[in-house]
Amino acid sequence: MIVVAPEDAGGRIDKTLAERLRELSRGRVQALMAQGLVSRDGVPQSDPSAKAKAGDYRILIPPPEPAEPQPENIPLTVLYEDPHLIVVDKPAGMAVHPAPGSESGTLVNALLHHCGASLSGVGGVARPGVVHRIDKETSGVMVAAKTDAAHQGLSALFAAHDLDRVYIALVRGAPHPARGTIETRLGRSTHDRKKMAVLKTGGREAITHYRTERTFGPQERPLAARVSCRLETGRTHQIRVHLASKGTPCLGDPIYGSGAPAAPVREAIARSGLARQALHAAVLGFVHPVTGEALRFEAPPPPDMAQLEAILSGL
Repeated sequence: MIVVAPEDAGGRIDKTLAERLRELSRGRVQALMAQGLVSRDGVPQSDPSAKAKAGDYRILIPPPEPAEPQPENIPLTVLYEDPHLIVVDKPAGMAVHPAPGSESGTLVNALLHHCGASLSGVGGVARPGVVHRIDKETSGVMVAAKTDAAHQGLSALFAAHDLDRVYIALVRGAPHPARGTIETRLGRSTHDRKKMAVLKTGGREAITHYRTERTFGPQERPLAARVSCRLETGRTHQIRVHLASKGTPCLGDPIYGSGAPAAPVREAIARSGLARQALHAAVLGFVHPVTGEALRFEAPPPPDMAQLEAILSGL
């Protein structure tokens, strides 16, 4: 139940309700209204653009329908596989698991075809085998569980941050100092629920160790840089938010890349064909949860990032 006071009335219904229920987007409110699941004082509200009036609004949210992802014959770059787990180099543009807007063509769909019935079910119907995620437009090394024992063991490693995870980022400018540790609290932005943000209070602890590997352009005022980031924690969008907080967002980042890079860098991005954030999960190291063997996997940045770096090297 949401109570809209007279002084809060007058705005669009969808916006007014979404601002009070931050877990729901305006689009989700509009969809619920179209389904007849939003009412004011018992009267259904179907027009999201109508002015919100004072009163008691009730929103009924139906339980989610579990997705049944289907196996899809999608090529995978497999770095390692045994009866317990599989390590792949995920391409940019592939979502990890089905979600609204990415119901097919995901890593889970590919794994279901590749691994068949052996894929661990601990992750749930829509996320079998999934232990961790990287953003859809971020490329790089990922591990998935093929057995429940491996799933539980890997999940424990991620919960304890007992893994070696290194990402390579191409950023605007160069961080100062050239190396260091970014330690903040991260949570949903109060201005845009689709974004994460550094928070003064609340949120979750987030720690990133970074090192500038090389800079591009004038030495005294670099136009761009290659930065390696070692994760101590693994929060949603952690590296992207942390680098942006230093004033050096990932090149090509559509969400956190506020401010345009210098003209030569923009030209380099266009020539390289990069159409995403320049971020790649380069290293993943961990102790095998079943055999106890120390494993470490590396994958070089894909062609779009490699080409961009090559062009930047000529600045």
